[in-house]
Amino acid sequence: MPAWTTRLGLTREALLHSLRTAIATVVSMLLARALKLPEFYWAPISTIVILLSVTDPLALAWQRFVGTAVGAALGALIATYFSANGMVYGAGILVCGVLSAMLRLGAAYRFAAITLTIVLLITHGRPPWVVASHRFVEVSLGIAVALLVTLLWRLPPPR
Repeated sequence: MPAWTTRLGLTREALLHSLRTAIATVVSMLLARALKLPEFYWAPISTIVILLSVTDPLALAWQRFVGTAVGAALGALIATYFSANGMVYGAGILVCGVLSAMLRLGAAYRFAAITLTIVLLITHGRPPWVVASHRFVEVSLGIAVALLVTLLWRLPPPR
């Protein structure tokens, strides 16, 4: 690359990383839209979370996948039987943490709590189990695209 681009901080590695991320997020978005997922944007967000993390992509993907499953199921269960208020929400986050600890999910608790929050607190106009299953599929699609891109398009290690 020309010297002026390096002075600006643009390296070949940065350009390839940005290109890979852009392509992967667009693929996630298009797949989610093709599946007519109502909140399709969660697929590219999940792709970004995995691809732009300093954590091992496979470990982070597992945490996000399992955490999303736990949070979606628990959020749907709670929303089916209780109205969302501060006490119910707080209890849900508490149960989410306890369940994550009992299942030895570690950092997946973060993603479980985020998903529970989205399923429980945002008014969707659809039954909670439908909202939860959509969230799980949207996030899982983004994770799958990120892992596929990570496997097929390896980047050189940073210098």
